[in-house]
Amino acid sequence: MSSSRIDTRDIVLIALFAALTAALSIFPPITLPLIGVPITAQSMGPMLAGAIIGARRGALAMCLVVALVAIGLPILSGGRGGLGVFAGPTVGFLLGWIPAAYVTGLLHELGWKRLTAIRSFAFAVIGGIVVLYGAGIPVLAVQAGLSLKAAALGSAPFIPGDLVKAVITGVIAVAVKRAWPIIGTRGQASA
Repeated sequence: MSSSRIDTRDIVLIALFAALTAALSIFPPITLPLIGVPITAQSMGPMLAGAIIGARRGALAMCLVVALVAIGLPILSGGRGGLGVFAGPTVGFLLGWIPAAYVTGLLHELGWKRLTAIRSFAFAVIGGIVVLYGAGIPVLAVQAGLSLKAAALGSAPFIPGDLVKAVITGVIAVAVKRAWPIIGTRGQASA
């Protein structure tokens, strides 16, 4: 993929992964009573987008999801959408999908030649959990009036589920790489 041009294939992949992320909302959310932030399948969307279509396209797919939420489409888990979402405690996690997809994709591009399910899992953990929580927890603390420590402790119950999502992402990314590689090594044209 050219670094400055988006072609039809890129647009299709970006739209596809935005749609996949929206479709993950069909799994009902589980809300934790202490902090009111739901456990959803949707946080796997940025992991999959980055791992399968790369840093730039993955981040653009998440930008599309955020834009669709902003214009009011109820594509977040629980049928949420609209500008009100941006005033809630989860906005940091929602906006964090963009850098999460980018970092996950960048790591996959850099490690493409030696990609294994374990490496893909590790890349998904770094991008899809560490980066995402790094964006989400401080905003959660501010929006919910919590200390950073309280927000981090309140977010800890989400980690096991996110680790499962990272495992699923690792397995899927390696299967896609073998069957139909979409991204390639960083700086090299993709298939």
